Amino acid sequence: MKLNLGCGANRLSGYVNVDKHGAPDVRHDLEVVPWPWDDNSVEEAVFHHVLEHLGQTPEAFIGVMKELYRVCAPGALVRIVVPHPRHDDFLGDPTHVRVVTPDVLNLFSKRLNLEWRRTGAANSPLALYHGVDFDLVELQEVLERKYLEDYESGRLTKVELEQIISERNNVVREFRMTLKVIK
Repeated sequence: MKLNLGCGANRLSGYVNVDKHGAPDVRHDLEVVPWPWDDNSVEEAVFHHVLEHLGQTPEAFIGVMKELYRVCAPGALVRIVVPHPRHDDFLGDPTHVRVVTPDVLNLFSKRLNLEWRRTGAANSPLALYHGVDFDLVELQEVLERKYLEDYESGRLTKVELEQIISERNNVVREFRMTLKVIK
């Protein structure tokens, strides 16, 4: 089974389209657990501009991640698209309650949690605390057109672009990330 979670009006063919509003295939609030799917029954899940709307409290967000892990089969892929937290697309929407970055998602990786423990890092080992395990296997930063054109034309080097990203808003529009479920 494939889930399009928080689909809104953006239904995907071949997926079970899920939302708490509108007319999805399944009407469900993703912050309410348990979700109506069996353990290990999902081979792919999509959150397209959804995760930033979930989990205003840490407990609620961690609950979503734990439930996602429960329903996903070993090796399942979780495709996530979220606005960059330093872009007006994130900042201008009062329904955005959660920053979701690669660093946030890496907190749910047992491999990284164990490495951090070994090296004495201060990162929160959420995968170990909550019995989940996701590896970030794909990351794309979608740049605003001006910065993309300057980078592709050679007017900006990779180092210069990274510096600009660290200093300015509205450089990266969104993150596109894929998690792999490790069981």
